[in-house]
Amino acid sequence: MIEQSIASQIENQVAMVTGAAQGVGLHIASRLFAAGYKVLLTDINLAGAQAAANQLDPTGERAQACQLDVSQEADFAQALDHVITLWGSVQVLVNNAAMTKAVATMELKPEDFKQLVSINLGGTFTGCQVIGRYFASQGYGRIVNMASLAGQNGGTSTGAHYAASKGGIITLTKVFAKELAASGVTVNAVAPGPIDSPMVKELVPAERLPGLLNAIPVGRLGDADFIGDVVVQLASPKAYFTTGTTWDVNGGLFMR
Repeated sequence: MIEQSIASQIENQVAMVTGAAQGVGLHIASRLFAAGYKVLLTDINLAGAQAAANQLDPTGERAQACQLDVSQEADFAQALDHVITLWGSVQVLVNNAAMTKAVATMELKPEDFKQLVSINLGGTFTGCQVIGRYFASQGYGRIVNMASLAGQNGGTSTGAHYAASKGGIITLTKVFAKELAASGVTVNAVAPGPIDSPMVKELVPAERLPGLLNAIPVGRLGDADFIGDVVVQLASPKAYFTTGTTWDVNGGLFMR
């Protein structure tokens, strides 16, 4: 009976995923959709988000798209208004949108550092603040932030800006978890290692892939669908006792 009750709750819940037009974001949206959530797929690339939403649900009844530039507070507010107009409410936010641009640390320009950090870290902050404020007013919410192994071990091929932004997301997760806990809102992070995704394949040339696999204790790249399944667990109404955490999914590259 308890499991049926949870399933019934999820059927009436709505999730918003940023950066959902492709890659891990799309996998996360797909797994939330499969779990029974209505899903708003947001992305700065509206056409890509619309194509992804149509792929999930051609009827549009349980998957819709919305343009959202995470560097703009107004875009979060507009997306919130849009999803409430569509489905009446929203219970889950996944801050996934991120910029990745590999640059050697000693060659990194200050303006490039600021740009990437403002998008990755700043976008997560704004999402937690704008949507978190709404969740608090409703007395319930689940926020899942996408961090990274790079934010835990100092990064490898992604550069100082990316690693710093992801490390900051881990800290922001704790800050907002403390701020929102009394309002029935949980805030957690997922920190993936190398995932079988377009981003990793872009960063790691084919000739370097065997070396990367040899460095991973389990000897394989991660599964993007499993990242989505971890998000589903953290988004569950049952996850009320888990907040401020960072879930590691890295094949054994970082253990604690």
